[in-house]
Amino acid sequence: MRRFLVLQLARFGDLVQTRRLVKTLTYAAGAADAVHLVVDHSLVGLARWLYPGVAVHGLVAHGAPGRERRAAEQAVLAGRDVLADLAALDFAAVYCLNFSPLGMAIAAMFSPEIQRGYRMTAGQTDKDALLRLVFRLARDRRGAGLNLADIWAHLAEAPVSADTVNPPAAPGGGGLGLALAGRVARRSLPPEVLAPLVRTLFRATGGKRLVLVGTADQAPAARALLRRLDPDVARACRDLTGKTSLVGLADALTGLDALLTPDTGAMHLAAALGVPVVGLFLSSAWCHETGSYGPGHRIWQAVTDCAPCLEAAACPQGLACLAPFADPVLPRLLAGSTKVAPPAGLVGYVTGCDALGTVCRPVAGQDPTLARRTALRAVVARRLGLTVPGEPALEQELVQGLTVESDWMLPPPGRAADGEW
Repeated sequence: MRRFLVLQLARFGDLVQTRRLVKTLTYAAGAADAVHLVVDHSLVGLARWLYPGVAVHGLVAHGAPGRERRAAEQAVLAGRDVLADLAALDFAAVYCLNFSPLGMAIAAMFSPEIQRGYRMTAGQTDKDALLRLVFRLARDRRGAGLNLADIWAHLAEAPVSADTVNPPAAPGGGGLGLALAGRVARRSLPPEVLAPLVRTLFRATGGKRLVLVGTADQAPAARALLRRLDPDVARACRDLTGKTSLVGLADALTGLDALLTPDTGAMHLAAALGVPVVGLFLSSAWCHETGSYGPGHRIWQAVTDCAPCLEAAACPQGLACLAPFADPVLPRLLAGSTKVAPPAGLVGYVTGCDALGTVCRPVAGQDPTLARRTALRAVVARRLGLTVPGEPALEQELVQGLTVESDWMLPPPGRAADGEW
């Protein structure tokens, strides 16, 4: 039996976005327990819920504010047993999915020939050819169109079809869910902008109930939002901010008619459950990179000239990308009107799938980078042995700009070729 090791040491949303890779490796191995998944210890419960049968291992990968020093030391020392158990196993491939010193150190316990993704080679950080290409694409994020889940999946051979990863998006009869905010505040809508959208979708989903989800830190925002809602909407609300575990969050999302959300882990979890997502993407969030996975989700993306921006940099534009979401036209669009166009700087997308993976297709507004993104997907698909339609003239330009001399060099000693372009 072939065994595989996946090192996913990032956060909640990234764990859910590993779904296509984990399904691919489970299929290749012929058994779920042949796939070993290493996550931060705080995500072990959710990982076991998401990936039944997969061997999940927890390590302290992130800081733990407020933890006593002795407890922190014990948690770190407990990781030695996990590493010893992994080192004793024979893996066909080891996938390090994050640019993480801990992840690369774990991958370095194994032969260089079986390491995939990020790694250390001769004391230097290194990565697979696909990831090197992705870094080049990041120079022009507006023109890039590769979902993170598909990038990770294509580190393996023959990924499962994108449309088999998550259930089809379909209303479940349970009302509207709202994820209040993500980890980065400026990627979320403030209560005064969010309230009209919530009112509209609440009624569009039958006016049954409203479920608010989020962390305890977002409870004040939940109360501020409720004060802005009509009395009948507020009465139908169940405020779960700060009141669920991650597995409890999955229970709260199950069976909803829709989830209104910025780019959050809850959004990815809803898509994994087949809950239709209505995504609100602005600032540094770019739906073509981290949008909800699978067919049938709707996303409203800010496409102002400065979007997407750098998450770590201050906004010099006064959050100009927020303005389209406050336009009174948007609630009409959410209600299903086809008689109005989106406000300037906003594009509506519906998610679908092609041979490369999941894709956001514009259905409302003017997408300024559609041609370049389509051509880029065609170039990447061809390099992976797949076929996606594109524009040949633009594809040729992209090939010349994305190819560098090192693509034709042999790999370092001791490392097998990994599908160099």
